[in-house]
Amino acid sequence: MTFSDSNEIRPRLKGNKRQAFENLNKKERRILIIGDLHAPFVLPEYLEHCKQTYANYNCNQVIFIGDILDNHAFSYHEPDPNGLSAGNELIKAKKYIKDWYKEFPVADVLIGNHDRMASRKAMTGGVPSAWIKSYNDVLGTPKWNWCETIVYDNVLFEHGEGGQAARKAQNNMMSSVCGHTHTSAYVQWFVGKKFKVFAMQVGCGVDSTSYAAAYARNFKKQAIGCGVVIGGHTAINSLMNL
Repeated sequence: MTFSDSNEIRPRLKGNKRQAFENLNKKERRILIIGDLHAPFVLPEYLEHCKQTYANYNCNQVIFIGDILDNHAFSYHEPDPNGLSAGNELIKAKKYIKDWYKEFPVADVLIGNHDRMASRKAMTGGVPSAWIKSYNDVLGTPKWNWCETIVYDNVLFEHGEGGQAARKAQNNMMSSVCGHTHTSAYVQWFVGKKFKVFAMQVGCGVDSTSYAAAYARNFKKQAIGCGVVIGGHTAINSLMNL
């Protein structure tokens, strides 16, 4: 399958040819990779961008790259004293996540450093893990598969702590996709005599005007976008027009 099999061509296929195209497409993973959300501080337009990207590339699978939640209120950094309480922030975050779950009810969700903030706080307070609810129970996302790392078509998907995708691709000698770094979106190839792997940073969907993103106000502009990986052999960045 190549990008030439796009939505511009597909509507012209009829009858047996169209069915043959659809059958072939089902055999190859076309994964939409959604960047860091940091709900409730996600850019509202980002959901529509991801939906459109999913349709444009005829995707059939979804991965959230991590940091679904921000958990600003009980961060280990100094939280904004004028911001939402931890309880109110979670209530607001769940409203956003409900919309994402409605559009993408079956997905792999990588656990980011902000997602595990609650369990870290519990550990700091000496609370046994048996007292902690699962992400799905808290957020109402029963079909999401939360995991630390996952591999499809020999492509490694991780949140991105401990290094960007380029470093992971070189260290592991396998194609790698990461989020975590909000200001980076790229695809870089590493080619040797007997190997060819890519590294993809997918960007993010964070609202840079929110108080939770104030720490980065003087950094580079955030890369608002998502990614697509086709069959493990093709990686594409899809950046929003802002």
